[in-house]
Formats: sequence, C-alpha cells, structure tokens
Amino acid sequence: MSRYFNDWLRTFKASISSYNYYVDFEKVYGNVDRIKIELNVLNSLIGSKSIENDFRKLLSEYPQVLKCVPILLAVRSREIYAIDGDGEYLFDFIRPNYSVDDYITFMRKTGLFDLISNHVINNLVDYVMGVEVGLDSNGRKNRGGHLMENLVEDYLIKFGLKRNTDYFKEMYLTDIEKKWGLDLSGISNQGKATKRFDFVVCNNNTVYAIETNFYSSGGSKLNETARSYKTIALEAKEIKGFAFVWFTDGQGWKSARHNLEETFDVLDNIYCIADLENGVLNDLFN
Repeated sequence: MSRYFNDWLRTFKASISSYNYYVDFEKVYGNVDRIKIELNVLNSLIGSKSIENDFRKLLSEYPQVLKCVPILLAVRSREIYAIDGDGEYLFDFIRPNYSVDDYITFMRKTGLFDLISNHVINNLVDYVMGVEVGLDSNGRKNRGGHLMENLVEDYLIKFGLKRNTDYFKEMYLTDIEKKWGLDLSGISNQGKATKRFDFVVCNNNTVYAIETNFYSSGGSKLNETARSYKTIALEAKEIKGFAFVWFTDGQGWKSARHNLEETFDVLDNIYCIADLENGVLNDLFN
C-alpha cells in the first residue's frame, strides 16, 4: 500500500512521555531510606533555641549524621566546596577533614541552621524526600533518551515476541553476523565501522535490524541521522535475508523534513508511532 510522506509526517507526536518519565519514585525512596536513621537523629535539632551547641553535642554522639548534610543542600557529592573572605574550604562529609567548629560555621553560613531551628520545616525525612524528587527531575533527559526504545519494545512484547529468544536488544553488527551467518560488511564498511542496533528480530528467515528514536525539537543531529539511515537502507537492500527497520517520530522532524523524506523514499520499513498503533508489526513480521 502506497504512503504519502506529508500525511505520514502529520501524525508525528509532540511528546511520548511515559508515566514513569517524570519521577523515578523507587529511586527516590531508596535514596531516602539509606539515610533515614541519620535524618531522624537530625530531627532532634528542629526548633532548637541553641542549635550550634546542640549540633556540637549531636556530632560527638552521632558523627555519622554529617553524611546527610549535602543532600539538605540538594548536593549529591560527599564533598562541598566553599570560599569567602574567611577562607577556602573543601568539606568532606563522609570523612571529616575540618574541626567541628568549621562544620558549625558551614551549617550557619549555608543557612541550614536557620532552616532547621526556625521551624521552616517540620521533618527532615519529608524535606529530603522533596529534595530527591527535585533532583530526580534532572534525570528526565536521560530517561527521555530511552522513551522511544521502551515504547517500541512494548509493542514487540505485545506482538508476542520474547526478549533474548525472538528479539534481542542492543546488538552489534559483528554479533548479528556470528549469530545468523550474515555478511554485513557492506554496512560496516568492510568491518571498519562499529554499528549497534537497538533491536534485532529474526522472523520468517529474515533478520530485522531495528533503530528507534524520537525528536521533540530540531537540530543538526536529525539531518545526520536521516542521511546515515538512508545509506544503511540502500546498503541493506543488497543483503539477502536482512532488512533494516526504522521507527522514528517527533515534531522535531518538521525542521528536517527534507532529509527525512529522502530516507522515506528509499526505506520501505520506516514507521512512526501511529504505524505501531495501527498494527504495522503484523504487516512487518507476518
């Protein structure tokens, strides 16, 4: 069945954010649980009228509470650098490298004593939970890089394929050649180039090498990707028992539509999310 590029491009989505894209709560809970005891010890300082003296006493009995301090400032590192007119410091909160007075100065100057003693917060465990949620939101970029890959894998599983039996994830050209006895030197430039595909499916005596990506915004990378995949598409046509498949989507392609269209014209197996929703895997693998 013939397809029209403009109609196909119109179906591209603005976002594919999954439910667990926003916050990895399991990671958040785990990070908090690792220091929950120490945080509860520090809770004894909340509302203190003499917090510097109380902090000094606390450190003498429970020095391990220091390891909680960086996360109170939304810092994951065990060390924190600070400089002002009084000097330059690199505080270590796992193996203390300064005097208790220096750490008290740190707590005062960073505002942590004020935060704790003036009832701005009521529970440090809850406070750190919020900090962890905020820090984890910075990981969305990394999670976003796998969204399309995860989505395609969901459809492969729904189709009835089993991982490491019917489909394989992140396989290099050399591994594909060894497993199925194919000569992919045309794609690898006689073995000089290393290429890894997101998924590989072997079905009906054909090995399908699959790439996936999603671009919500434009950029030079899109043109490079389209040109690269066009080359692979043309080379793959010369290899018996091998097929190249590309699942892509995203509004970013509208700024690189011409290069994408060139690949669309030579690659029969180029699909978007709407194609997956409409059952394209049945046509591809049956």
